[in-house]
Amino acid sequence: MLSVKHFQDVIDSLKESGNYRVFNDILRERGEYPNAIWYGKYNIKNIVNWCSNDYLGMGQSKVVLDAMHTALDQTGAGSGGTRNIGGTSHYHVALEIELAKLHTTESALLFTSAYVANEWSLIALKRIIPDIVYISDSKNHASLIQGIRHSGAEKHIFKHNDLEQLESILKTVKGTPCIVFESVYSMDGFMSKTTEICDLADKYGAMTYLDEVHAVGLYGSKGGGVSQKLNLQDRIDILNGTLGKAFGTQGGYIVGKSVVLDAIRSVASGFIFTTSMSPVICAGALASVKYVSDNNDLRIKHQERANRLKTIFQQKNIPMIENETHIVPVHVGEAKKCKAISDILINEYGIYCQAINYPTVEVGTERLRFAPTPFHTDAMMHDLRDALEKVL
Repeated sequence: MLSVKHFQDVIDSLKESGNYRVFNDILRERGEYPNAIWYGKYNIKNIVNWCSNDYLGMGQSKVVLDAMHTALDQTGAGSGGTRNIGGTSHYHVALEIELAKLHTTESALLFTSAYVANEWSLIALKRIIPDIVYISDSKNHASLIQGIRHSGAEKHIFKHNDLEQLESILKTVKGTPCIVFESVYSMDGFMSKTTEICDLADKYGAMTYLDEVHAVGLYGSKGGGVSQKLNLQDRIDILNGTLGKAFGTQGGYIVGKSVVLDAIRSVASGFIFTTSMSPVICAGALASVKYVSDNNDLRIKHQERANRLKTIFQQKNIPMIENETHIVPVHVGEAKKCKAISDILINEYGIYCQAINYPTVEVGTERLRFAPTPFHTDAMMHDLRDALEKVL
């Protein structure tokens, strides 16, 4: 018989450290974003959501919802199979074509999430290139870390954005080097030194694998990410993106040369042996990508709102982690305190911002991470500022 002691020990340890995660039960209301309804333990109340990754509110967009309703009525709910066995709908194909167009590259490949895309692409690359050596930024996302670890490939870690250390590693690598990094690091809001990293890749003949999940839709003239903004798209060998953040739906993808993606899809178990995305989701994502690509005003408004919140915080000396992106982190520095502040904000002020604790960030760097959207008003920002002044 199974003993639950080991499981309970894990839970008790997490609670003692302040790192036990509580999922807030919220109901998003169509047409009311970023407002939502919170189902608390003792009450139900209206809240303002400050931590959603639906950065542009496309999950609420009529354009997206109409496309999904049409596809649902046309195709039904699910895909009916894996991509190889009955699960490649016309919507999958159309979405992959549109994503390749967005990134001005040859091909795109859909996965069930960007996490899965990262993990299994990196595992697959080891099978395709036996002597591959991964060189990974120390602040990379868990999906990149796990993909490298599970690939079994040789790996080296360089300090975040440390070009000198990166070059020293590249000088000594035997095999095929592959630099793995992100364009926007989601917890600090820092940008990578993308151009300089590409320069080093060119100098030492390294591959580039770039995670742009917190940048696609938000940067670049068409929303192709930081690589598009900096005109580096042809210098990125494999780019990872998501449909679940700026595009407001679900799923992940990679883009690159057709032969590269063809090989990955042929050996990546996490792609091959799973039911494909629902065509309903694909239809919504397709509509979203097209709309976001054609409407740069959304990106301009998003950046304006993020900068506005930063200014409001700066005026009151809120301990914000300074950065050049749309992410607005506020340093707390202790797990239990961070969770307590998050609880007070939602219970007393109707402000929802999830505590960010270990292992998402390092111990001692716990924070609240605010994600302003084009729909967060000045009044909402002032309410947030006033609440933070009282609870920090």
